[in-house]
Formats: sequence, structure tokens, C-alpha cells
Amino acid sequence: MTGAPFSLSRRNALVTGGGRGIGAAVSRLLAQCGANVCVGFQSRQADAEAVAAECRAFGVSASVHGGDISSAEGAGALVAHAASTIGPIDICIHSAGIWPVDETAVADLDDARWAKTMRQNVDAMFFITRAAIAAMTSGPPAAMSERALGRKSDGGRIVLVASTAGQRGEAMHADYAASKGAMIAFVKSVAVEVAGLGITVNAVAPGWVDTEMCELPFRDGGKERIAKGIPVGRIATPADIAFPIVSLCFAGARHVTGEIVNVNGGSVLCG
Repeated sequence: MTGAPFSLSRRNALVTGGGRGIGAAVSRLLAQCGANVCVGFQSRQADAEAVAAECRAFGVSASVHGGDISSAEGAGALVAHAASTIGPIDICIHSAGIWPVDETAVADLDDARWAKTMRQNVDAMFFITRAAIAAMTSGPPAAMSERALGRKSDGGRIVLVASTAGQRGEAMHADYAASKGAMIAFVKSVAVEVAGLGITVNAVAPGWVDTEMCELPFRDGGKERIAKGIPVGRIATPADIAFPIVSLCFAGARHVTGEIVNVNGGSVLCG
């Protein structure tokens, strides 16, 4: 390993769902550590543009790109845009996803909701990861040979945002839990496949996080009740989740792959 251990200078990072919540916090922290950032978004361009402006304030390059990454075309377009604006990506953080807020038993779960959750959480995960790996492994033959021999100590970093629901399940949200469980199995599978290419693949699994996605369950005293059930006594902020995500991108994390990093204040302790 060479260079400052906590610097991402001259690295290029793509963040899906980077315009708000966890993704926005990750984008800012990556920029603060010196990485150029492409902020991916689906529908709220103003939010993404604001985050990109904050990133540029740290002296790095930042761009935005909107689109649905639940298709091969959409994911490929995002990766291509990142490469054309900030340079070939070294880091891919997949934060985009949905959590259907309505509590629904499996017996009442309709086909449309199941299909949408799988498309946005599982298909998007697959397409963006596949596109990122293809981008990270392209280049001159000499560079490819070095990676294939496992000598690239500062190779690519892929981090997916999972959930405690994927580890313990979540009653009345079986579709969401299943999608995040699929992500966890996917991480463990892909990490082994690309290890010899110098690419690490990990996931961070948050518990409750104070984001717009959780607005409904936080109403009417729900936020306080939830906080009381967390051993550390508080709900995570997006920044609490961003730090472990970004830490997996440093050169010093080169030996960490196929892991699910739990960030839940002690709520779910997995062996």
C-alpha cells in the first residue's frame, strides 16, 4: 500500500441513489476524502445537483446522471456517463433502492408490488454491479495482467447497501427482506469471483436510519419508540452509515471482501 491511508485522491466513485439519504452522505464523504464523484439519481435531479455542488466544494470533480438502473441499458448508461465525466470508475457504491412502507402480509402481497421491489432492489443491484465490474476490468493488457495475478493492491471497490431485514427477515415486509437477503448472498458470491482481479465486494447492512424513507414509521412518536429499542439509544444518521461504507474503499481495506458490515446500534448481532 502506498500514499495516505485515508485518502481517496485520484479515485473516481459512482454512487447510485446519491442525491439523498445515505447515498448523499456517502457522496459528500467520498469527496471529502478526495474522490471524484458521479451522483446517480432516478427522479430528483435538483437534489443530486445540490449534492454534486457540495462535493465540488472539496476541490474534486462531480457530475450527476439520472435514469432507471433496473435495466442493463440504464445501468450501463450511468457507468458510461461516470467514465466520460469523472474518469473510469474505481469505486461503485450502490445505495439506490426502495422500501415499500405499507405493512402487507404475504397472503395479501400483490404481484405488482413484489415485481417492483425485486426490479428496483435485485435487478438494479445485478445490473449496476455487472456494469461496474466490466468497467473496472477494462483497460490495457498490461493492467489486466497485473489484476488477473491479484497484484493490484488498490483495485476496485464495490459496496452495496443491504439491511438488517436481509439477515433476520421483516414480517409484513417479506418482499423487501427477500430482496436484501438476495443482496447478501450476491455479495458473498461475487466477492469470490472477482477477488483475483483486485476488486473487493462488500455490503453494509444498516438498521433504522433517519432518512426520508422512514418518515411514515417515525410519525406519532414512532421515532422515539424505535430509538428506545436500539441498545445505543438512538437512530443512525446517514453519516453514521456513510463512514463504514467509505472505510471499505480505502487501500487499507484490500483484504476485506465478501463481508456484511452491520451498522445498527447493536439491534441485530450476527455471528
